[in-house]
Amino acid sequence: MNVDERIERLTERHEALTQNVELLVTEAKQNSDNIRKLVETSNRDAINIQALARIAEIHERRITNVEGDRP
Repeated sequence: MNVDERIERLTERHEALTQNVELLVTEAKQNSDNIRKLVETSNRDAINIQALARIAEIHERRITNVEGDRP
């Protein structure tokens, strides 16, 4: 293999590696966006669950009061 062939091969490998890095960067950005959205959704769900727990507590007290088991 002469020098020109080696340079050509190295150039091809460099281009392939460059494309792979570009794909990895794109995927990393997408993953970052997906993680951000997941965190936002999880936080919103946590708030909703807290609200539901509060409603359940209120209903529990009302049921207890209706049944005459007031403390």
